[in-house]
Amino acid sequence: MYIEDISPIIVQIGPLAIRWYGLMFAVSVMTGFYYMLKNGKEKGLSEDFIFSLFIILLISIVVGARAVFVVVNWSYFMENPELIIRVDRGGLAFHGGLLGGILSSWLYCRYKKVNWRILADLAVPGIAVGIALVRIANIFNQEILGRPAELFAFDRHPAQIYGSLIGIILLLLHNYLARRGEQKPGYLFWSFVLGYTLLRGLIEETFRDNPLAAWGFVSEAWGAGFFTTVHLFTIPIAVLCFYMLAKIKR
Repeated sequence: MYIEDISPIIVQIGPLAIRWYGLMFAVSVMTGFYYMLKNGKEKGLSEDFIFSLFIILLISIVVGARAVFVVVNWSYFMENPELIIRVDRGGLAFHGGLLGGILSSWLYCRYKKVNWRILADLAVPGIAVGIALVRIANIFNQEILGRPAELFAFDRHPAQIYGSLIGIILLLLHNYLARRGEQKPGYLFWSFVLGYTLLRGLIEETFRDNPLAAWGFVSEAWGAGFFTTVHLFTIPIAVLCFYMLAKIKR
């Protein structure tokens, strides 16, 4: 979705600017923290452990997400190195953030002798809310644009809306699975990762105006393109998720 003359800044006071992206990210973080703190206590986790873990997660997710985004867009950041740390302007790769969060939380839980899968399940609602809200913020930043399409009334696909709806769908799916009964630790998390991987790869990424990473084509009529980097990673990540779910059930 492209809207002319839309501002990414909510309010600016001198050099200080509050941006939609930063606000949506902050709301997502606080939502995730509240859910993890509330439900973590019910599972016997101390407040000190949750506070410490959350700080580690926050740092590692941002660093991982930004690092992958910069690597994928290295040619741009080579010309604009001063923007590498400007995460307030957008540019966070979900898979990089997921990897950073998994590694850091797994190491910390291993150090504290806590079941990592319990924490992973608790993190799902915050991640889903983050996907839904940050994609809306992408509209204000005029990024994550969809491909132009000739057969539709709109000029290009509203890829940000597709992405936001994916977050909402996954949150509803998580709530449904959580209410079905007691699930083994890790089941909710890997179900979420599998759902996001498939929906992102099949829907959002297909209609998102990203460069092709390998042989493929772009349908100008439908505004669909194959294959991007995310497309190529969709199958191996999905296989990993199926493996982890099967392992949890055993």
